[in-house]
Amino acid sequence: MTTTERPLPLAGVRVLEFTHMVMGPTCGMILADLGAEVIKVEPPGGDKTRKLPGLGIGFFRSFNRNKKSVVIDIGTDEGRATAAELAGECDVVLENFRPGLMAGFGLDYETLSKKYPKLIYVTHKGFLPGPYENRLALDEVVQMMGGLSYMTGPEGRPLRAGTSVNDIMGGMFGAIGVLAALRERERTAKGQEVQSALFENCVFLSSQHMQQFAMTGEAPPPMPSRVSAWSVYDVFTLAGGEQLFIGAVSDKQFLTLCRVIEAPELAADPALATNALRVAVRPALLQRLAEYLRHHRVEELSPKLEAAGIPYAPIMRPDQLMSDPHLKASGGLVPMETDDGSMTDVVLLPLLMGGRRPGVRSALPGVGQHTEEVLSGLKSHAPA
Repeated sequence: MTTTERPLPLAGVRVLEFTHMVMGPTCGMILADLGAEVIKVEPPGGDKTRKLPGLGIGFFRSFNRNKKSVVIDIGTDEGRATAAELAGECDVVLENFRPGLMAGFGLDYETLSKKYPKLIYVTHKGFLPGPYENRLALDEVVQMMGGLSYMTGPEGRPLRAGTSVNDIMGGMFGAIGVLAALRERERTAKGQEVQSALFENCVFLSSQHMQQFAMTGEAPPPMPSRVSAWSVYDVFTLAGGEQLFIGAVSDKQFLTLCRVIEAPELAADPALATNALRVAVRPALLQRLAEYLRHHRVEELSPKLEAAGIPYAPIMRPDQLMSDPHLKASGGLVPMETDDGSMTDVVLLPLLMGGRRPGVRSALPGVGQHTEEVLSGLKSHAPA
């Protein structure tokens, strides 16, 4: 950081992270991006998340930037003593292991807070305290339990969302809890335990559908079976088999869309004069629109829709986003050196603060890269 740059919001906050996979690491990364010193504790040989195959191969790179890596074997008495001492040097501890594991090591909130009453301790679990609290959970488990899979797939075919929505959201709520607890500690001089959980995250996502039932007395249908509030709000197949989502959510937008795709007879049809009338004949309208749209190409129609103020979206794959011009130009996709010395582009937090985007400040840490640096500051590890 140059002398002309102001410190990041969480500069001076020290975080000790006992996490793996996605949920806990997301919380730590958010805090790290915002300026906290985040010390990731890894077991000998490193976090197993580093070596996941398949859909998990990108987890470690995605959620562990701007952190320091320290190897401590908390399965040993010496390792547990070191970890506890290091926790006392930190403002925040994060963990996301199975229920009871940290208590068995004497590294839970109840144990640590007796010696360090100002400590803020965040647990990331499958469930908040209640009948389910000792169950093990995965993102997919709670998506099924929490209404999300039912609402996502076609009727009778519950479908998992295409990313780890609850894990990531759980980390976000953990970070929000840290910010609130830090603020409260300024007033009380006391820390507290913050708990974030996958199931409750998913139910929060489903809350709008729960209220729909509470207000109507009717169970909401899955999104693919929904009765749309808007007549034109769908994915259309254009020339060459390309697809484009188009949404015309007002009478004015419908008329504008008809002009852009050169469909004057649709604009002039009195049976399509209002959104309510169009919704009543929506299947037939979509077929008529499809006939016009199949003659247009995505690259030709997209700038016309944008100029006319019509909501639209191409159907993008994640690999295509690596070269997205907006992400590149807006600074949302930036280079990061990985733990093997190669370079990759990573997605930053989706926010601006005072006109700046919290970014990458250091390379992805190698296993135990900062062990000596961090532990040499402890009394038990200081030179004799």
